[in-house]
Amino acid sequence: MALSNQFEPLDKAQHDIKHFRCGKPVMDEFLHRYAAKNAQLGLSKTWVLPDRQPETSKAAIAAYYTLSLLSIAPEQLNDGKSLPRYPAPVTLLARLAVASNYQGKGLGTTALLASLMQAVKASDNGLPTYAVVLDVLDEAARAFYQQFAFFKPLDAAGMRLFVPMRVLKKQFQAA
Repeated sequence: MALSNQFEPLDKAQHDIKHFRCGKPVMDEFLHRYAAKNAQLGLSKTWVLPDRQPETSKAAIAAYYTLSLLSIAPEQLNDGKSLPRYPAPVTLLARLAVASNYQGKGLGTTALLASLMQAVKASDNGLPTYAVVLDVLDEAARAFYQQFAFFKPLDAAGMRLFVPMRVLKKQFQAA
């Protein structure tokens, strides 16, 4: 195994998209069918953690995450700040998955932190957003995200979470 130490933008020519399996068919299908196309259309961008093997021409994908933009009503972002009355731009953590054969090795946390750092970087470099928002896929995913105290519920069911960008910036400055 030659697992990379950093995520890189998805490239169909370099990454083995079609063999990724994480145990969640909807996450597999997104990577197989839509991630590269959505990037070409400017709808979202996917980053992958490659595992390069000398005997294969394309790197296996150990984990991936996808970021996009979203506008959200300011009253939904109830975190004590007075926001303008028009929709606020946020970064959407649209997808995050770890391949089945890499699960249990901390790559979910690695992918989450990489995605949040990428969101902060984009916000600092000319695409400012107020927060990172994510939709929780299922109860297992909710249990994973609940480990991170900085996420707040955005809906009553707790299946949509957010973290203000200012909180992330403080977290990463302290690290």
